[in-house]
Amino acid sequence: MPPVTPPDRYGSDVLARDPHPRRPTSREQPAEPGLVVEDVDTGWVGAVVRVEKSGGMHVVVLEDARGRTRTFPLGPGFWIDGEPVRLVAPRGPAQPAAPTRTASGSLAVRTAARTARASRILVEGRHDAELVEKVWGDDLRVEGVVVEMLDGVDDLAAAVRDFRPGPGRRLGVLVDHLVPGSKESRIVAQVRHPHVLVVGHPFVDVWQAVRPQRLGWERWPVIPRGTSWKHGILAELGWAHATQADVAHGWKRILGTVRDYTDLEPALLGRVEELVDFVTADGEP
Repeated sequence: MPPVTPPDRYGSDVLARDPHPRRPTSREQPAEPGLVVEDVDTGWVGAVVRVEKSGGMHVVVLEDARGRTRTFPLGPGFWIDGEPVRLVAPRGPAQPAAPTRTASGSLAVRTAARTARASRILVEGRHDAELVEKVWGDDLRVEGVVVEMLDGVDDLAAAVRDFRPGPGRRLGVLVDHLVPGSKESRIVAQVRHPHVLVVGHPFVDVWQAVRPQRLGWERWPVIPRGTSWKHGILAELGWAHATQADVAHGWKRILGTVRDYTDLEPALLGRVEELVDFVTADGEP
């Protein structure tokens, strides 16, 4: 019986490619903010938000296209453009960092907060105040502008009267759903004062000022008349919506999707900037 010849792994061409190539090795990749990676085990795809220490180890926080975040240990097990990488903590900047900006897009000013001005900005409720704080909070502290809540616009005239506006004591007011023919427009028409500026946005609620894409929608859904708008929105999202506590929790989740001014609609951005300009042009040094 002739001897058995082991198969030639290269075939007849000694220059042919190895039919059993080794798995590619992972290259080291700093986890810089904004870098998009995929976790191999779960298939989660997201952009790097930050690297932090948790439980004695370094982890990376990834945010997907819907604004959801998950945390993964730094190290191997990630892909970038189909290639394996090992994520490591980002290195120090190779060159001086560019001036940072606030969430509103303004150039960040490294200074202590200014003593509060007499001038104020009023908003209708807590959600409005929290959204303004998240995006414009740094700017307002530098300018010494305090934002206060009206708890609804029905008593706007009384609120203006109690504030006693005048030179060096301006009042800016942000009103929801300020469109022709609305209840809000009739209330605002009663307020006339040279040191008061009332502006509004067209949205049913300030929630709508958040770009719907942050929640995975092309546009905000239409809620049928007779249904509480906020409860209806939470139901559309598939979130708990039966109680006011559910509404509060739902808003926190929506607010959590807002990173900076680019996540808000221009119809709100322009109005808030207008109010900030108005109350800071009050003659105070």
